[in-house]
Amino acid sequence: MKADEPGAVLKRERVRDFILDLVESHHPGDAIPSERALCAQLGVSRPTLRAAVDELVAAGLLVREHGRGMFVAPEKITQELVSGQQAMTVPQSSGAWSSRLLEFTTIPAGARVGRKLRLSPAAEIVYVARLRLVDGSPMAIEHLHIRADLVPTLSAQELEAGDLYEHLREQHGVQVQEAVQAIEPTVVTRAEAELLDVPELSPALLFERLTSDTTGRPVEYVHSIYRGDRYRIVSRLTLGPSAAAPPATPGHHPGIPPGDFADRDTTASSTRGDIQSTP
Repeated sequence: MKADEPGAVLKRERVRDFILDLVESHHPGDAIPSERALCAQLGVSRPTLRAAVDELVAAGLLVREHGRGMFVAPEKITQELVSGQQAMTVPQSSGAWSSRLLEFTTIPAGARVGRKLRLSPAAEIVYVARLRLVDGSPMAIEHLHIRADLVPTLSAQELEAGDLYEHLREQHGVQVQEAVQAIEPTVVTRAEAELLDVPELSPALLFERLTSDTTGRPVEYVHSIYRGDRYRIVSRLTLGPSAAAPPATPGHHPGIPPGDFADRDTTASSTRGDIQSTP
């Protein structure tokens, strides 16, 4: 299945979500069904299933043991970096950012995404996959999961141009306020490599973000793959008393599209640390 074949991105996404749900519902060291059993259960080809498994093995969530099968990996050690004011700044990044839609459809949330958005697995979400480009060059693949009841008239034009959160605020009455974002190293799969124009298994950054509105209701769950050769992470930590935090600079950083949160009160943000992009 080629990266640009209709439905290919969505099929890989659903397989990935199913296996992630297995991982999250089991304990470290637990076995999960074999690739053959999962292919039969999901109705997908072995290459499609294996690509998802390879991604999760590379991310350290699954472990393959020759002759024994696949197991949930040991828990990761997580270190949370928090600035003194818990404020998110948005450093400027050069280049003109644009988007190209890969998938745009309405589907059931499923177990894993439903838990994140506090929805029934049968509740509808808008699923979007889009390729993010800078000056015409591919930089990232974003997978967006948005509550369908909040954006019944969301259009392809809104997803390809402008600030998505500005569209949500002005066109759909959805005011986002808070985001919790996690960042992990990973490698790109063959399909992702084709879209990003990099070699297969190239280093990448995986961003996962859950965005909430002013009432604390989850609005959007996003996971994105950014090219590892174009970004680094810089955390600015406050180790003691300091002057008032400097105002945020409008711009872009990995994982959050240009403009998003740029004009927000920084005391309302809960993204951890200071994330800086370096084109």
